[in-house]
Amino acid sequence: MNRHLSTAVKALAPLTLALALALGTAHLVVPVAASAQATPPDTVVIGTRVAAPFVMAEDGGYAGLSVALWSHVAERLELPYVFEERDLEALLTGVEDGSLYASVAALTVTAEREERVDFTHPFFTSGLGIAVPHRPAGFVQAVLRLFSLEFLWVFGLLGGLLLFWGGLVWLFERAENEEEFGGTAAQGIGSGFWWAAVTMTTVGYGDKAPKTLAGRVVGFVWMFMAIIVISFFTAAIASSLTVTQLDSRVSGPEDLPQARVGTLDGSAAASYLDDDGVASVAFPSIPDGLEALASGSIDAFVHDAPILRYFGQNEFRGRTRVLPGTFAEQYYAIALPEGAADRDAINLVLLDYLASEEWAELRRRHLGED
Repeated sequence: MNRHLSTAVKALAPLTLALALALGTAHLVVPVAASAQATPPDTVVIGTRVAAPFVMAEDGGYAGLSVALWSHVAERLELPYVFEERDLEALLTGVEDGSLYASVAALTVTAEREERVDFTHPFFTSGLGIAVPHRPAGFVQAVLRLFSLEFLWVFGLLGGLLLFWGGLVWLFERAENEEEFGGTAAQGIGSGFWWAAVTMTTVGYGDKAPKTLAGRVVGFVWMFMAIIVISFFTAAIASSLTVTQLDSRVSGPEDLPQARVGTLDGSAAASYLDDDGVASVAFPSIPDGLEALASGSIDAFVHDAPILRYFGQNEFRGRTRVLPGTFAEQYYAIALPEGAADRDAINLVLLDYLASEEWAELRRRHLGED
């Protein structure tokens, strides 16, 4: 009886996927019977671990990209199976000791793991991402940004330009236009600075104007240059203040050593941070880490970028955001015992499926890819 039930589950899986795609859900939910505790003698056990959108617990079964992929492989190879959920380390040890036929989740291929198990051809390529708190800045943060090094550098450069052109016009006007640019050197340069500022801003009070030919040439050149300069500095200042609205101590991997960083315990991201000398706090699950991030306990959470984006668009929408770009390229694959006899057969089916429109549609639905 169990054998017939498993065969029926296996046969229905591709039909379920086709129906899901047709209805726009892009979810293949492995039926409850395929996740039952009692395992028929001819059924293999597949280790898995929830890591949305690759594996998601749903309606008493599992759904997601990795689940759909394995369901297709198992159907093509006529391989009855059940899923058994385990933690990250147990997914590898289970394959090592033979208690699992394979482990299918969002497993990253690393040199250390390759020494313990074999991997299929990678079915997904991504990289590590950095999640940071999403905290729109208020008035206080904007004011504080005015005293940041970036803003002060922009302001200082602008002052230097005004001083240069103001000093230049003073050199030509100090003798023949003493009324407007005369007095001590400090007074004359100050008058030139004022003239350069009002000329740049097109205010043009008319209280000071060059009268010599050389002075007017300087004024003519500065008037046209000022159009470009004011545009550049307006954009630079706006950009500097906009960064405040994102209000994060971390803007890229280079900021991680000085920040409070969290990651998933035992993950490839944790190994990367450790190898890179970045101190991190290990969390038992991604939601735990993102909750700590949203509450301000840590400054950044590092993990696989597509998984962080999924959480940022769903459970943690408006509370966390993922920085643009990725680093430390990651490859997802199915873990198999070393020397697995079915590895080549699985790879053939897997590669064929990765080139299909069905897989492309799943990626579009789950990951929002074009």
